[in-house]
Amino acid sequence: MKCLLALDKFLFLKFLKFGVVGCSGMIIDFGTTYLCKEFLKINKYLSNGLGFIIAATSNYFLNRLWTFESNDENIGTQYFQFMIVSTIGLVINSLVLYILNDRLKWNFYLSKLFAIGITTIWNFFANLLFTFA
Repeated sequence: MKCLLALDKFLFLKFLKFGVVGCSGMIIDFGTTYLCKEFLKINKYLSNGLGFIIAATSNYFLNRLWTFESNDENIGTQYFQFMIVSTIGLVINSLVLYILNDRLKWNFYLSKLFAIGITTIWNFFANLLFTFA
């Protein structure tokens, strides 16, 4: 029982840290998407992809150092794994965005917020079990 409680606390703290990093990534993601879509007039899906990739790169380094405290010396491989997880997350993110914004006619940024929430769950567990295992 103690082991299970320790695991729950471990996962909760990791998820909390992952969430803090994710919030910084969300600011980068939204900022980049807004800049590209509204000022540079780039297609909303391309803008979304650019925001997501820039935020994922920032999130990799913050999660590597703080959330998962990785000492893996092969940063290139680990970054590649993180980007695979993030790319799958981008597909999930874009699909949710498409359904909510294009099909259900929700506001683009509200749709994006929901898409980020769903993608966060995928990203956390995939990175915990694959990238930083």
